Amino acid sequence: MTKIVFVGAGAMVEAIIHGLTKEKIISPESIYVTNKSDENQLNYLKEKYNVQIVCDQKKALTEANIIFLAMKPKDANEALTSLATYLNNNTTIISVIAGISIQTITNSLGNRPIARVMPNTSAAVGMSASAICWNELIPEASKLPIINLLESIGSVKVVAEEDLHVVTALSGSGPAYLYYFAEQFESAAIEHGLNKVDARQLFIQTMEGAAQMLKKGDVEPEELRRKVTSPGGTTEAGLEQLMEHKVNEAIFACINAAQNRSRELGKLFET
Repeated sequence: MTKIVFVGAGAMVEAIIHGLTKEKIISPESIYVTNKSDENQLNYLKEKYNVQIVCDQKKALTEANIIFLAMKPKDANEALTSLATYLNNNTTIISVIAGISIQTITNSLGNRPIARVMPNTSAAVGMSASAICWNELIPEASKLPIINLLESIGSVKVVAEEDLHVVTALSGSGPAYLYYFAEQFESAAIEHGLNKVDARQLFIQTMEGAAQMLKKGDVEPEELRRKVTSPGGTTEAGLEQLMEHKVNEAIFACINAAQNRSRELGKLFET
């Protein structure tokens, strides 16, 4: 029986547990959770999902098949040091910590199967866009089960580890940027007389419809944009303002800053 231990108990851990239990990937009795100090959060997860709170850390970690590293980057160094003593040689480590490399985790925990995953908070509704990479010690036979486990919270793409920095910027942080756009579109619509409920529902449906058009994959985003944009029409007038305000440059700067921060977090941990 697979035994999974989550080190960390925040929103991402809850989202993953929700997916695993909802899709019946693993029974709650085989899911264990520990964190640094938040006993209330642990009790909440136990009551809501019937998972196990780690009381005997040595026993739980020694017997674990998979350990998810989900603590904050600032707590990672201390946590890895404390974990290293207890792990058995066959335990697979899956890290969802932004920026910290497989090599850095190996330096703390030794040579063992290690994967890094960058999900996003849409995992809470089973719609995460996750990317994964792994070291050469993860057997081929183990890769599909790990992917299947993560598909309980959304889609999964296998990428090179170096690409996780831009993945973090694009899909890891991406929901926050879309929520920011939603805030601004909603505020602008309300300013021009639309009520908040209607503004939000219209924007949500617009995002969902546009996402489905993109998902079909047979037409490039540029062409889809052109098809909506009639010469001299309302869409063209709006797009001209976006271009005049250099929104494209802001988006490039946004992605660049986020992926640079991912790299900085890794370097801070290494030092």
